[in-house]
Amino acid sequence: MNGLLLIDKPKDWTSFDAVNYVRAVVARAEGKKPRGVKVGHIGTLDPAATGLLVLCVGKYTKKVQELIGHDKEYEAEITFGATSDTGDAEGKITEFAPKRDQEPSEQELKDAMAGFIGEIEQTPPAYSALKVNGKRAYELARAGKEVKLSPRKVTLYSIELLDYKWPVANIRCRVSSGTYIRVLAEDIGKNLEVGAYLSGLRRTAIGDWSVEDAEGPKSISVDNVEEKLLA
Repeated sequence: MNGLLLIDKPKDWTSFDAVNYVRAVVARAEGKKPRGVKVGHIGTLDPAATGLLVLCVGKYTKKVQELIGHDKEYEAEITFGATSDTGDAEGKITEFAPKRDQEPSEQELKDAMAGFIGEIEQTPPAYSALKVNGKRAYELARAGKEVKLSPRKVTLYSIELLDYKWPVANIRCRVSSGTYIRVLAEDIGKNLEVGAYLSGLRRTAIGDWSVEDAEGPKSISVDNVEEKLLA
C-alpha cells in the first residue's frame, strides 16, 4: 500500500502512537510484520494537542522531506496571568505577577497579536524535539541542563481572535512550518505584560489538507485502510 492518510489525532496519543497503530493495521492488511511496513508523518503534534496528522505510507515515506515544509493552521487556547516552564499546560504552572493594574482589553489583545504577523524571529522552546549535540532538547531540559537554541525565522500569515474572556483567549492562526504556537502564546503574554501559556491546541490544516477530511485512528481498520489512502 502506498499513499497519504489523514488522521485526526486524539488527545493523549503521541504522533508515534498514531504511526504505530496505522503501521500495525497496514501490516495485518498486507500479511506482513509491522517492521516490514513503512509509515511516517510530515509534522508531529504534542500528546496534549489534537488535530491533523498527515501520514505517509509505503513509498510515500520518500516524500516526507518534500511535504514537511507545508504551512499549517491551528486553533489555540491561551491562558493569561500565569506561565509554564514548558510553555504549555503540561508544565509547572506559576502565577504571574502582572506589571499592569488592569487586564488587557480585547483591542489591546488584537493589537498585540497583530504585531506578530509577518516574518519574525522565534526561539524554539527548551522542551522541544529539536536536537542539541545529538540529544533531544526536552531530554536535556528534563535533566535540569541548560538548553540554548538559536532563534530562527518563521512566518505568521494570519492571527484571528475567536473569543476572549479573561483569562482565556481562543485564536486561529496560519503559520509557516517550524512555528511553535506555545512560544507565540508566551510572547503575546510578554507583550501584554501579564504572562501566558498555551492551554490547548488543535491543528486544523496542513497545506491544503483539512482536519475535516480526517478520521480518528481507531476508525482505520484492515478492511478500509487501502480505500482511505490518498494518492
